[in-house]
Formats: sequence, structure tokens, C-alpha cells
Amino acid sequence: MKPEIPMIEHVIGTKFKDLSPEAIKKTKIFLLDTIGCSLAGTSGPSAKEILNAAKVWGEGKSSRVWGTHKALPHTSAAIINAYQIHCLEFDCVHESGVLHPMSTLIGAALTEIDRQHYQGIQISGKDFIEAIIVGIDVSCSIAKSSNAPMRFFRPALTGGFGATASVAKLRRFGSKELHNALGVYYGQAGGNMQAHIEGSKVLGLQVGFGARNALVACDLAEKNIEGPKDFLTGKYGYFNLMEGEGLYDLDPAWQEWGRASRILEVGHKPFPSGRLTHYAIDALQNLKKTHGFMDHDVEKVICRVPPLTLRLVGRPYKENAQPNYAKLCLGYICALTLIYGEVSQEDFNPQKLSDKKIGILAKKITVELDDNKDLNAFGPQEITVFLKNNQKFKYSSTYAIGHPENPLNRKQQLDKFFYCWKMAENKIPHKNAEDIIYKIDTLENLNNATELIDLITI
Repeated sequence: MKPEIPMIEHVIGTKFKDLSPEAIKKTKIFLLDTIGCSLAGTSGPSAKEILNAAKVWGEGKSSRVWGTHKALPHTSAAIINAYQIHCLEFDCVHESGVLHPMSTLIGAALTEIDRQHYQGIQISGKDFIEAIIVGIDVSCSIAKSSNAPMRFFRPALTGGFGATASVAKLRRFGSKELHNALGVYYGQAGGNMQAHIEGSKVLGLQVGFGARNALVACDLAEKNIEGPKDFLTGKYGYFNLMEGEGLYDLDPAWQEWGRASRILEVGHKPFPSGRLTHYAIDALQNLKKTHGFMDHDVEKVICRVPPLTLRLVGRPYKENAQPNYAKLCLGYICALTLIYGEVSQEDFNPQKLSDKKIGILAKKITVELDDNKDLNAFGPQEITVFLKNNQKFKYSSTYAIGHPENPLNRKQQLDKFFYCWKMAENKIPHKNAEDIIYKIDTLENLNNATELIDLITI
């Protein structure tokens, strides 16, 4: 059987009654987190300029742009909504897949719910939960099947497969329509790592493009446009072309369809920086708390990290770097943690990015490769701090805070959500925040999921 078939059968066949209470709970947790990130992202880099550009991409006002009073065609709104989720590097992560699974998916699916409401169709909270969970299963199962070093930006590209599955679920596609939609999506799929290396704003936009492409794919499949059928393992399918021939193993993930909910493998990002930097933040916070040293006591820091960490965040410190570059620079993040004890969005304003004190300390951070053979491993990371008085302290961070094995508690989850809510460019009443928390907590009882969008638009 071709590997596409059990995946498609899983998406079509999964019903709310099949979902575990744990998976439903985690879905609500990360939906709230993602909506918070989207509102914070309205104040993100060039968010206004990108929204203004989108106004000329087509006529129609079928879907709203979250955090604003604007409405656009659903494909344009999806680009903006997904960009806002990811642009501050604050969105949740599936570590074994090196994937931000909710960003592209929610950017497409919640925009799709608004489009259907515009057409007079209501999507229930139960239907929304179903669509999220099967979409996460699709994107994360594909992503974690790769053994290759990431060349294409999986949050956009692989996330788009999950987004397509979610939108198809919301449109109640049959197997043929879903198969075509996934193939049509693959015909548009893209997103490279060059934007990541350079810290370009296109990184977040690629997530937006993935959300848009998922909607376009479903629009075309709905009109009986056929897509390639062997889009995963064909000669030029996703795995062979974009991950590399022989650099994947489907068996572990494919044997778990219907038995393992990938949403349970998703974790929070408590800091607005690349998730791979969180292990060093975790280690330095623990070392400072245990040993009581200050930033001015530090002679140097050596971070021994897996290959993925070295490749993606082991970049050199740059004075006056763009925020997206600095968020992915381990030296800068370590320096912030040593000085301030944590990392916040305020640490990426021009004043901080040009701060000489931060820069001097950032240059004392060395990133070295450890002996981990897993090319997609985030940790463990071993952080050693050398003090000027010749003391040396070491900490190995195995599961950074936010990981499913080291999760945020309810208070920490809500603290992050309210922090994001306050960052919104256009202020929305605090009561709306309380209301959306309640509606998501009781999402399975919600008859019309557009009520969530009502609370995050002005």
C-alpha cells in the first residue's frame, strides 16, 4: 500500500469520539498559545507593511485578519494570520520533527472557518478540534520520518501538508478530494532555509505561503483538479526530492496512525527565540540560580550542542543585527540570559541589539559540536560557564522548559498568553482575553467557532 493511503484514511476516518481526553486537552492548550502568538505578531517586524501589501492581492472580504479590523480574501488573510503567528519566534514546536506545527495549520484552518461562516456555514468546536488533531498528525508524522539535516523549512513546507489536511477535514472532503488536495499542495510546496540563515522576514512569510497554498489546494481539489498521487515517496516526491533519497524511514510513524496523537509531542516556547536556544537558557538559568554568579563574573561560556543546534543557531554574533537573526544567535541569547536572567521580546529592539555590554559578552560564547549522531536532535546540550576566578560550572539540559517532558504549568501558560495579548498592536479589551480562554477551555461545547475570531478582531 502506498504510504499516502493510510494517512488519508486516518484523516477521513477520525471522529471526535476517537480522540483521547489528553489529546483534546493539549489541542486546547496549544490553540490558546497560538492565538496569543498571532496577536503578539501584529506588532512584529513589518506586519503593517505586509498587511498593506496584501490589500491589493485580490477582491473580497471573506476572512478577517486577526488583531485588526481588516477583512481580505481567505488566501490573503491566511498569509497574514500565519505570518503573525510565527514572526516573533514564539510559537509552539514539535522537536523530533523540527517543526512549528500549529502556525501554518491554524493560519489556514481558522481562516477557513471564517470563510465558511461568510458563506453561511458554521463549524463547531468539535469539528475544529478534529481538524487540528488530524492535521498535526499529518505534518508531524511526515516531519519526524526524516533522518536528513533540514534543507527546506519544514514549518512552512511540511506544515502545509498538515494545514491542507485540516482544511480538507473542515470541508468534509472524501478520500479522492483529500488525495488530490495534498497532491496539489505539493505542487506549490516550498520554503527554504536561506531565509533562516539570514534572519529574513521571508522566514515567517514562508509559513504564510504554506497556509495560503493549503487553501488554494483545497479550492482546486473541490473543483476536481487532480494532483500527483505519489507526493510523498514518488521519484520526485517530498521525501526523495526535499529530504533526500534514502534519508527517511516511514515505518515508525506510519505504524502509529490512529494510535498516537502527535499533539501530545508538541511543546511550548516560553521565550521568543529559536527553540534550539532554549536549552542554553534553561542551563544558564539553573547555573545562575545554583551558584549565584553574575554576568560580570563570566570569563567565557562553551556550549556543546548537537549538529542541528550548531547549524541553525551557532551563527556568529552581529552588532545591530536584525531581530530575526538575533533570535537565532546562541551567543546573543546566552548573553541576554546571563545579564537579565531570561529573554523577552523587548530584548530585540534596536537599543538592545546595539548594546555594547551585550555584544562583549556574546563574543565570549563559543558553540562546539558534540558527538550526537542524530541530525535532528535538539538536545541534550551541555553548557559550561568559566568564571574569572577560575571556577567552572557545567549543566546538561536534556528537556528544556516547555518540552512535553518538562511542560509549562497552567499559570505559566496563561502568563505567556496575557503577555502576548498585551503586545498586540491594536489593543483589545482584557475581557475578550478572559472570554476566549473560557471558550477554548470548553471548545467541544462551542456551536460556532467563529466566536473565537470575533474576540480577536476589532
